[in-house]
Amino acid sequence: MFRPAVVENRAVSFDFWIALGGLFSGIVVGLTGMGGAAIVTPMLIFIFGVPPVATVSTDIVSSAIMKPVGAAVHLKRRTPHMRIVAWLCLGSIPGMVVGSLIFAQISTVADGNDLLRRLVGFTLLVSVGLSVMRLRLKWFRNNDPHGSVSFTRRKRIIVMLVGFFVGGLVGITSVGSGTLITASLIMLFPTMFPSRLVGTDLVQAVPMLIVGALLHLGLGEVNLTVLISLIAGQLPGAFIGARISSRYNGQSLRILLLVLIGAAGLALLGLTGWVVALITAAGAVVLGIPIVKEMLQDRDEQEHTIHPSEPANEIARDRS
Repeated sequence: MFRPAVVENRAVSFDFWIALGGLFSGIVVGLTGMGGAAIVTPMLIFIFGVPPVATVSTDIVSSAIMKPVGAAVHLKRRTPHMRIVAWLCLGSIPGMVVGSLIFAQISTVADGNDLLRRLVGFTLLVSVGLSVMRLRLKWFRNNDPHGSVSFTRRKRIIVMLVGFFVGGLVGITSVGSGTLITASLIMLFPTMFPSRLVGTDLVQAVPMLIVGALLHLGLGEVNLTVLISLIAGQLPGAFIGARISSRYNGQSLRILLLVLIGAAGLALLGLTGWVVALITAAGAVVLGIPIVKEMLQDRDEQEHTIHPSEPANEIARDRS
């Protein structure tokens, strides 16, 4: 464990190792599109010894700084569905306020850090489960080619409630603003294009996280040394990851990360080391084999669509 004393020191400084961890998380987020909090939160707790209370507050402020960068790109491309963004914000902003107030109460009790560890662990496991569902779903295929979205009155209420629930969870644990919203949008709007889905998720998170950052800054639990070091690594990391993603889709890395995040969630819930290791190994097999088989089948299908045209080309060449 790297120098946990830095967390207890209120003097602002720079920690190279945390910046290196931020660089890693930024690259992974840029490469895979997976939520940064699901990586950063367990990393700060387990590797750098940051208390859960300080970890949650610092991560929310960090996310409030990082999210607008990606959101601005999507706004420029006009990919977000702004009506869905508005209804999500109607729920997520009050949810964040409620969640942050609950967090403030948890942080004052004697075993607040232990309780927060378990809540973060539970949220990580929920995020992993929904991420697995996202990897398995193929709703984007063979659907409306125009990606039209039916946004009925009933769906508006559901979207607002989803926003409130996720905002509350993020306010308490800092985890879930991306994964939980995206999975919900997939179920509610299966014909929405992936680019619109990602853009909607990023843009709706910005107001919620800014409100959360202001609240958590007011609580006095944000560690500026961790925050500055983390951002210093995440900003270039996200850029590097995004550049690499143009040549690598990150699918195998997503599977590995899901297993590691799930293991971190189990460890935060208090499971013993050998049990976590056993479940991690089983998870790698259960998650990995079906998805790898699916990837191979997709590749075979693509090759199959190419090969039928080859005999025709050969005949054309023979006739010429």
